[in-house]
Amino acid sequence: MKFFKLYLSIVLVFVLLLSCKAPRKEASEKTIEQVKRFDREGSSILKGVKVPAGNGLYFASGIVAEPKNPDLPEGDRARFGNTYDQSVSALKRIDAYLSEEGLGLQDVIAMKVYVAPDPLNENKPDFEGWFQAYAEYFNHMDNPNKVARSTVGVYQLVDPNKFIEIEVRAVYPVQ
Repeated sequence: MKFFKLYLSIVLVFVLLLSCKAPRKEASEKTIEQVKRFDREGSSILKGVKVPAGNGLYFASGIVAEPKNPDLPEGDRARFGNTYDQSVSALKRIDAYLSEEGLGLQDVIAMKVYVAPDPLNENKPDFEGWFQAYAEYFNHMDNPNKVARSTVGVYQLVDPNKFIEIEVRAVYPVQ
């Protein structure tokens, strides 16, 4: 009997301790933490981005341009165009892929951009062509979004007629 009373006392203390926990916040009281963007003053790109735990992320593989003029034969320079043309095409494809997920370019938080040499640009990567296209899609009045971005010159892409490949990461908006 003594053992039973001791056991019952221990169980009672446990129950009391568990019921004395701090009250939980209701879902409506929770603070929703937003994506934090660390600006780089005077730059079209960010220093970095902080995505709070629990946010959904979208990762896109490297995306390249579609033919500008698909009627031209493989290997024809004008089939895909220059770096600027290809950048615009790739960004349009990215926007379309994002829209399939209910996202847009405003939800992009990071990019990795690979720029290959263009034979008509002294066989150097045409970074200016890429920067021009980026400026038409980011960091302006219609889409003030800046992204954390790396732009790298590479020897060549898999298809030597393509001069740019873009990977993006986007974050789903908090509901």
